[in-house]
Amino acid sequence: MFGYVVINKPELKIKDFDQYQEYYCGLCQSLKKNHGRLSQFTLNYDLNFVGILLSSLYEPHENHYFIHCPIHPLHKKRVCTNECMDYVSDMTIILTYYKLEDDILDENSLKSKSLIQFIKKKFKIVKNKYPQKVETIKEHLDQIHYLEQTNCMDLDKIAGHFGHIMAEICVYQEDIFKDDLYQMGFYLGKFIYLIDAFEDVEEDLKKQTYNPFKDQFKEDNFQDYCFKILEMMISRSSYYFEKLPLIKNIELLRNIIYSGIWTKFELIKKKRMEEQS
Repeated sequence: MFGYVVINKPELKIKDFDQYQEYYCGLCQSLKKNHGRLSQFTLNYDLNFVGILLSSLYEPHENHYFIHCPIHPLHKKRVCTNECMDYVSDMTIILTYYKLEDDILDENSLKSKSLIQFIKKKFKIVKNKYPQKVETIKEHLDQIHYLEQTNCMDLDKIAGHFGHIMAEICVYQEDIFKDDLYQMGFYLGKFIYLIDAFEDVEEDLKKQTYNPFKDQFKEDNFQDYCFKILEMMISRSSYYFEKLPLIKNIELLRNIIYSGIWTKFELIKKKRMEEQS
């Protein structure tokens, strides 16, 4: 359910793209430092956006340095780490643990059973660090699972639970920014849940598994219908985003929330049209 909150690279200035890569590699290093090498495989674009957002809002002290990356061995990579990226690495572990639990429950995945044994110790550490957040996230994931099992077709209701999960993650601390971060994260989370369902609807129909869009999929206006819903979600999210007093990385963040998030939608739409032609 991740990988939708990305940059639109062609529309991004080179300096902003370089900064994005520094944060992305920085989150990877935070995962390695705090949770071990295997945790680096949990890295995802959506939480990197949260890390950049919080780093830009709170402007903590940042550590800039170069590393040798095994994935890019020909040259050193410049990274940027800070306390916000450390926080996001913890949130990544929480979501990964519950994702693996869900895969085991739904598919009895042997791979997930193996990975969860490694994540379990790390998860317990994070749970002790953020007990309230973990409890809240678990409650909403349980509600999502229940609604999916009962074939709930109420888009607002089921997507709202993932909205609350992302909202909880976006709230870094109890302060004057809390409410706007919560609301921004809430609508962004709903967007993520719904675009994921939009992408998976055909496969879910073939497998006869749950998808909240399955009744609308065969309608002629399906893609326009989904676009309007997604546009509404991101419009509300960006409203609260703009209320935050952001200066640092503002062009990069706006590239993501106004343009980047639609790149995946366009790719899904293009692929679907090609398959139907």
